[in-house]
Formats: sequence, structure tokens, C-alpha cells
Amino acid sequence: MEVLKKLALIGAMRKPVKISSLELARQIDSSPQTASRRLQSLERSGAISRNIVADGQWITITKKGEEILKTEYNYYRQIFSGGTKNIELEGKVVTGLGEGQYYITKEGYRKQFESRFGFTPFPGTLNISLSHQSASLRRKLDESSGIRLDGFRGKGRTFGGGKCFKAVIDGVDAAVVIPERTHYPMDIIEIVAPVNFRKTLNLKDGDRAKVKVFL
Repeated sequence: MEVLKKLALIGAMRKPVKISSLELARQIDSSPQTASRRLQSLERSGAISRNIVADGQWITITKKGEEILKTEYNYYRQIFSGGTKNIELEGKVVTGLGEGQYYITKEGYRKQFESRFGFTPFPGTLNISLSHQSASLRRKLDESSGIRLDGFRGKGRTFGGGKCFKAVIDGVDAAVVIPERTHYPMDIIEIVAPVNFRKTLNLKDGDRAKVKVFL
């Protein structure tokens, strides 16, 4: 992690940077052999890519390495926020695929929302495309158990499960839904509520929205 952070600080997350094992060793206060072993380990794990040349090596932090750093960043956020039990996500309202209305009207899902969240869901979801920072913070939802949403069978097909988290948008109780199977990318969240958020809060595509999610 220390080496990965040093590489990020010299710009390797944005573009390839050239550095020798000797130079890296000075930065992490170790021997060149130790620095070289650290780089080899990071490369094997897929956190960096390397192109070795005669006078050093060109190093780029991969997508996996970036995600490792984001996870570490979120841990520090939690430490210095006093171990908070909620997070605030923000982004832009976007039009979904239309699947929310179909699934929310299924009795197997509707009854679970009524018993676990205390409201009958509006037949549709509010979809928010998260900002870069919130997309990173959203990983806390993957790391938390949440409230189980059970799958079921109906009319000859299987409906998958997932998990949910209690949430609030502008004082309105809601639930963030994390399906086990979804067609949406990780930076889009689906929100279920007893009201039509677009009408109640006068939201349209492109409007900014904030949601407090309780872990």
C-alpha cells in the first residue's frame, strides 16, 4: 500500500511514470531490492503495469490499483468521521431502463418492502448516476450486509434477490436497492420510495440529488 500511494502521488494513476528501483527505494526508505520486490508483488496482483527499460521502468497504476486506493481512502474517511453509520451519496438523476416499474409491482417484492421498510413502494425507481467521489463511497454498500431482499418464484420464472438500505431524500423515507443481478453499472443506484420522486421533488434528468444511506 505504501508503494502504491507513492506511485499515485507522483502521477502514476493519470499516466505512465518513469522511476528506478533506486529512486523508489529512497522514497520509501528501503533497499533497492526491497523496492523491486514490492513492485513485482504489485505487478503480480494486477495493481500496476510495468514496462522495464534500460534505465528504469515505466509504471502505470491499473484500474484494480485505483480501486485499492479508493477503498483505503474510504477507510480513512470512516475513521476520521467517527465511525459514522450513514453515508451521503450525490449525483445526477437519469432515466432508467424501465425495469423498476415491472419488478416493484411484483407481489413478492412489494410485500417485503411493506414489512421491512413500512411503506408500499411507488411502481418505479429513481435512478441516480453518482459523482466520481460518491461512486467510490458507494463501495461501502457492497461491504455492508444491509437488509435482505429475498428472491422468489412466480409464473414459471425466478426473481432474484439482493439487499437494501434505508435511505432519506429531502426528508422522504426511501430504500436503496442493490440487486444481485443488474444491468446497471456500479455508479448508478436505484431508489425505491412510497412516492414518485420526480413529481414530489420536481426532479428531471440532469438535476442533482443527494441521498443519505443508513449502513
